[in-house]
Amino acid sequence: MRGLYIALEGPEGSGKTTQLRRLAARLRQMGLEVVEVREPGGTALGEQVRSLLADPANVAMTPEAETLLFAAARAQLIREVVRPALDRGAVVLSDRCVYASVAYQGYGRGLGAEVVWRVNELATGGLVPDLVVLLDLPAEVGLERDTEKGVSSRDRIEREGLEFHRRVREGYLCLSREDPRIRVVRAEEDPDRVAERVWEAVRPLVKRVGA
Repeated sequence: MRGLYIALEGPEGSGKTTQLRRLAARLRQMGLEVVEVREPGGTALGEQVRSLLADPANVAMTPEAETLLFAAARAQLIREVVRPALDRGAVVLSDRCVYASVAYQGYGRGLGAEVVWRVNELATGGLVPDLVVLLDLPAEVGLERDTEKGVSSRDRIEREGLEFHRRVREGYLCLSREDPRIRVVRAEEDPDRVAERVWEAVRPLVKRVGA
């Protein structure tokens, strides 16, 4: 039986990684096999691509090159990790997925959603998450949270200006109005409350993998 593919998405500072770990722990307590991945990354090749994309020295990177690099890392991850895990019935929890490219490069960089979807058709082989939990919060709030990390620890994309991050958030919200796979959870609330909202979104699907 095919497993379950769930992605957590959101703008910078939305708490995706924290909530993914909490969800993974909850599912493992139920006896499920859980595979955690992140985009870009999750494979040897993907982690090298992640370093290129994150490096603040690569300020000259074009939106087109950025989109193709994300797609390359995604293609490797899906072929090497995600599909095999789903085939054996595992729950795959992904910190970002193709929807991030649509929001960040399609809307944030202005390439257009359709262009980014077309680029990623080959990368994904048509595979998209069964559920996308969008942790939403205003760009100003997310960037304020990120300032706690200090400028030196922020990656190339995190250092973009407020208007860019506002476009990214609006991109996510546009997608959420069009795609029934996306469930929006307010990320400004207490982390425990957010975790419960995430679980409310995920719980109906968990029966598919026998829990």
